[in-house]
Amino acid sequence: MIDLHMHSIFSDGSKTPEELVEEAVALGLRGIALTDHDSVAGIPRFLAAAEAAGIRAISGVEVSAEIEKGALHVLGYGVDHLDATFNEHLHWIRSGREERNDEILQKLNKLGMPISKEEVSAFAGADVVGRPHFAQALITRGFVHDKREAFDRYLAKGKPAYAERRRMDIPSTMALIRRAGGLPVVAHPFTLRRTPRELKKLLARYKEYGLAGLEVHYSEHSPEKRRIYAAMASELGLLATGGSDYHGAMSPGISMGKGPGNLNVPDSVWDELQRALEQSRKS
Repeated sequence: MIDLHMHSIFSDGSKTPEELVEEAVALGLRGIALTDHDSVAGIPRFLAAAEAAGIRAISGVEVSAEIEKGALHVLGYGVDHLDATFNEHLHWIRSGREERNDEILQKLNKLGMPISKEEVSAFAGADVVGRPHFAQALITRGFVHDKREAFDRYLAKGKPAYAERRRMDIPSTMALIRRAGGLPVVAHPFTLRRTPRELKKLLARYKEYGLAGLEVHYSEHSPEKRRIYAAMASELGLLATGGSDYHGAMSPGISMGKGPGNLNVPDSVWDELQRALEQSRKS
């Protein structure tokens, strides 16, 4: 069992890279990837800890791309986390997130929920403040009961405290990951809010831009969704990847490797990803 989708304190997770590795070893996982949002700052510590612990690990990132409907997150596997150009682009994206956070704060205050920037930042880790941290602040102040309510009522797209942020377009996102030596994979495809037929057409176009894979195994995918996405990946010649989207305490009910209980990403996914990376680097 492997897990190719998890977050640390360097984005919106609650655990350090070392703690993630320690937990993965305790669970008996055979391969892991750190995919923080718009940041690779935790990768050196993650890879060093994995090497010391004797568990296979790969660099990763999760980048939000501009899309007209739904939400598109692109996982980049095997990226060179030291690449200067790559890091400059990630910094540009993160700075837009900071502007978005200020707008969210203003909207919440106008809605009668006077939380401060310091309160929200207290729930963040070493780097990026995200919407889950706003949710935690709202829970602590008693404005909502849990994270789901925070998003459903205020923070999700289309809700009164939502704010857009700076993103790259889809071709540029794919090219950014490819130039850094990585493979782009569409994360949790249900968030694109397309019918299976529409999604397949969309993925076929993204493949022309450099898309390499589709996250088939995911915590919120039903067996039926996994079947549909697996068939779609096979028909389009895309890698079928998977992961829990583990955030530690920031996502109660989601366990590393297991998701809500029935997730099991097969070891073969690791081998297929490694072969694809090797082939990409030779071409």
